[in-house]
Amino acid sequence: MKSQARGGTPAVGGSSSATTGEAAGTIAAHAHRLRRRLGRADLRAVPEARRELRELLRHWGKPGRSEIAELLTSELVTNALVHTDDDAVLTAVVEPGGLRVEVRDFVARRPELRGPGSDEDTHGRGLVLVQSLADAWGVRPHGVGKSVWFELDAEAA
Repeated sequence: MKSQARGGTPAVGGSSSATTGEAAGTIAAHAHRLRRRLGRADLRAVPEARRELRELLRHWGKPGRSEIAELLTSELVTNALVHTDDDAVLTAVVEPGGLRVEVRDFVARRPELRGPGSDEDTHGRGLVLVQSLADAWGVRPHGVGKSVWFELDAEAA
């Protein structure tokens, strides 16, 4: 699944995209796919998205991989809801080789990879976690907005 760049600079690219024709709060969980519309500034969506992803990944990957996926998903969902002041769309696709999670928002401003300001500051660590724990990740621009995505191999240690 390592289809895109990993490292300090988010890669531009990717293969899946989210569309926006769904009503807020609807969930389409197919055998290996989760899609959820996230309402503007609705931070209750963060634990709900984690729970839905946990259900999707119940029998996926080596031990610990689904927990990493939940953590990274909650970081991307939180970033989209807090930093864009707009709706977002979460898409997770499980394939034989791994998982791809994408959070699309409707603001063109690219996220910044930066460390936290102080030891007590809990802000600014989300993309650092994504960079550290994902097998691949990046940012893909859309006509309106962008998608921030990550991939995890199912069998990685």
